[in-house]
Amino acid sequence: GSNARSFRFAFPCFVDDEGIYYDASAPSRLERLIKQPLTPEQQQRAIALQQAWQQGRVSKYNHNRDACQLPDVPYVLVVDQTAGDASIQYGLGDAERFQQMLAAAICDYPEHRIVLKVHPDVFTGKKQGHFQSLSKAQQQRVDILADDVHPASLLQHCSAVYCVTSQMGFEALLWQKPVYTFGMPFYAGWGLTTDALPAPERRCAVTLEQLIHAALIDYPRYLNPETGEACQVETLLEWLALQRQQSARFPAQLQALAFPRWKKPIIQQFFQGSTLSFVEKTQYDASQPTAVWGVKSSVELAGPLWHVEDGFIRSVGLGADLIRPASWVIDQQGIYYDASRPSDLESLLREQVFSDELTTRAGRLINTLLAAKVTKYNQGQCSWQRPAGIERVILIPGQVESDASIQLGSPVIKTNLALIEAVRAANPAAYLLYKPHPDVQAGLRVSGTAEQQASSYCDEVVLAEDMAHLLDCVDEVHTLTSLTGFEALLRGLKVVCYGQPFYAGWGLTEDVYPHPRRGRQLSLQELVAATLILYPCYLSATTHAYATPELVIAQMQQQRRQRGNSAPWWRLLLRKLIALNKF
Repeated sequence: GSNARSFRFAFPCFVDDEGIYYDASAPSRLERLIKQPLTPEQQQRAIALQQAWQQGRVSKYNHNRDACQLPDVPYVLVVDQTAGDASIQYGLGDAERFQQMLAAAICDYPEHRIVLKVHPDVFTGKKQGHFQSLSKAQQQRVDILADDVHPASLLQHCSAVYCVTSQMGFEALLWQKPVYTFGMPFYAGWGLTTDALPAPERRCAVTLEQLIHAALIDYPRYLNPETGEACQVETLLEWLALQRQQSARFPAQLQALAFPRWKKPIIQQFFQGSTLSFVEKTQYDASQPTAVWGVKSSVELAGPLWHVEDGFIRSVGLGADLIRPASWVIDQQGIYYDASRPSDLESLLREQVFSDELTTRAGRLINTLLAAKVTKYNQGQCSWQRPAGIERVILIPGQVESDASIQLGSPVIKTNLALIEAVRAANPAAYLLYKPHPDVQAGLRVSGTAEQQASSYCDEVVLAEDMAHLLDCVDEVHTLTSLTGFEALLRGLKVVCYGQPFYAGWGLTEDVYPHPRRGRQLSLQELVAATLILYPCYLSATTHAYATPELVIAQMQQQRRQRGNSAPWWRLLLRKLIALNKF
């Protein structure tokens, strides 16, 4: 489960025709399931689920961040609950059991600190707990933790867990911690916990795998957060782990500087795990983490910055058309297209140790991209045909010359026409195919200097063609820093770089001006793993929750089938309003 703001539709439910799991006074379907023996396959699934639980750092509620500060000495975790919780009464507990629990923890672990986890509403006075005050002797040993923190780090680093009926005792078992119970929760009485109360005669010794399989696989029913359809626990666990992983990438408090109105709800979704405040330059606080668009707007800024830019698999349609993005990249060091300084992507490409699992996933992702014919913008016609009898066709993708990707990523050649001239000089006999940038073609950005002269050097200029279609028809791509070069690498084409894009310098491209900081030899799968899996941040078009690139590609395919290749009339009108600076 989770809060409604960030993790929608993630709640499991229980259907029990024999009782209910938290009522220890009567049998329940869960009790019966726990006692069932497991096949070897079921046992392995339970073990894998326990490992995934730890690796994903999930819990019952998953909207909070991990505890920022933990004791630097060995500690025992004691869990309070709110007074009147039904699980206490039906779990054979009472208020006195909480006092016994704390006293036992202090006695059993005389050399440890005691971390008493109380509910945040208790600390603020909204609800009552079971520890209104502590004696002076207790105060010397006990640290009260009232922050609303995620329990994974607390459980991971503690020496033992004491509880009455809290589910944190079950989660502690998943973390392989000693658990002491002072009520009779569903996970007690099976020989896996040290219990202050005698177990009901119905319960007997079982393995941890039996408990996990019953409690997490057999007993609950789960819904896929993206489809609303029934799913297995592993699907939900993977989804929750992704939400936590992405949220943890960014600061808890963040200011967003000078973002246009239409981008504000989008940036709130990409930073959905952070508390975000929008400020103008006059309100900017250099001591606070700050999200800025690109790198041009951050030149005069100090302090911790998070540079935001369009991702590599962006949308079905143009960003300049105000089409909402499916992915952004959020970079603390710089930005991927700025070759003058390191970026988070460059650091990944230089330093990441790529596991076999990750590169295998990247290989599958390449195949998915090619089969789906996905590129950055995913629009245009598929009518161009390769001229008969031509042996070598070179595609030259045009770029917006005012973009920072050319100014910061191409140290020598700065215009489309200069690139075309250089390619023609180096390849006098090749068939040169030039495609202007789609934003320029749509009239949303200014064309390059003397770009209209391209036909004097090229054999053909194509306009409203889908880039994926063109890449299937050509032999090589020659570019300054265009993402088309990366998309060509995915298709096994030769790529010649006259600038220093993020994908150059790793042994996969022919570089006219090699980059001095790079030089590590990477496979295509490693390049893709860093660029499309580890570096970007994706959002689902359905839930606006964090997503995987695989899900985003599937959603884009559906959008393309629904929208077709032509822009609707209102989109053409919006382009005119954008050109008049009305947005």
